[in-house]
Amino acid sequence: MTLEAVRDEARAFLADHFPKWRKENNCDAELDFEQQRSWQRYLYEHGWGVPTWPVEYGGRGLGMLESMVWNQEKVAAGAHTFFNLVGLGLAGPTIIARGSEDQKGRYLPPLARGDEVWCQLFSEPSAGSDLGNITTRAEKIDGGFVVNGQKVWSSGAAESDRGMLVARYDADLPKQQGLVYLLVDMHARGVDVRPLRQIDGGAHFSEVFFTDVQIGDDDLVGAPGDGWSVAMTTLTNERMSLGGGFGTFAMSFDDVVAIARSTGRIDRQQLVDVYARRVVLDVLNNRVQSALFSGKIPSAEGSVIKLLMAELGTATADLAIDSLGADGMLAADAPSAQQRFLGSHAMHIGGGTDEIQRNAIAERVLGLPREPRPDKEVPFRDQLRS
Repeated sequence: MTLEAVRDEARAFLADHFPKWRKENNCDAELDFEQQRSWQRYLYEHGWGVPTWPVEYGGRGLGMLESMVWNQEKVAAGAHTFFNLVGLGLAGPTIIARGSEDQKGRYLPPLARGDEVWCQLFSEPSAGSDLGNITTRAEKIDGGFVVNGQKVWSSGAAESDRGMLVARYDADLPKQQGLVYLLVDMHARGVDVRPLRQIDGGAHFSEVFFTDVQIGDDDLVGAPGDGWSVAMTTLTNERMSLGGGFGTFAMSFDDVVAIARSTGRIDRQQLVDVYARRVVLDVLNNRVQSALFSGKIPSAEGSVIKLLMAELGTATADLAIDSLGADGMLAADAPSAQQRFLGSHAMHIGGGTDEIQRNAIAERVLGLPREPRPDKEVPFRDQLRS
């Protein structure tokens, strides 16, 4: 199936089905959580729920290039949501690539239908950019593991049914070798989810505490010691998921211009800056598409796109609030602009901080040497930690 054929089919499907679905479900405004779930189920029933997954798991077997086209058409139709992004974009592909056949059979169907929502349980108070510092413990017992510890900044954990957990099972091994990757029931005894209130009033992130949580061997992905490798599979899919629909992370240029015109506060230089940033992102996305079309796997482009995507989100939100003046402080008068402004700085952290992206660019594009890692072969229990 050619790229244009995918685009034509996707565009025709969305034009025919999305308005009809919205009308039947009385979706006049922005979709809430359950409406997003319903839309995901509708897409699954019509063959578009997980288009990049293999056919045997409910997908269409589309490649990365076709997936980008699908995302572009969803954004253009206003049908793109972030429902269960962690589950559909991270957990599913990780289980497909690294999970057992039993795990695929148990977890992929309800995930694809939108029946179960997943979260990512990686970051900890002292293990964010360097996941090798994880201290959450997974003690081996007969038939499974007992987990104790804390995770933080877990997106959507309060609404999740299951999670992907990386924990330490052997502190005598170097920090990247003594890890396990477990699939956890978020409703299990000993799992305590505490939402974190954000500056914009929402609570999209949570801290999660584990107290003697029992997880069976059948929920271990890979073998003990494979945790770091499986986690890298998840993080690779995370970057692809974030880059696929960058336009939805920032206000549209037309919306920013409309606000500036309505208030009469038109800063042409800032508008030119925002427009140029969006054009650069379009060019980079086209470059990635061209590379994929030629059979090449992009390297540092993902880091560049992630970094510029965050900067564009901040630039558009800042300009909108500047144009609104004092009215920008009133959520009732400008909910979209205010929410975008208050949430824009999170994009510089989630999915890899700006500093991490710049390190990747420095090493892969500029050829600068990697930072020294004197602790790489030191047993974790012997490492100095704050």
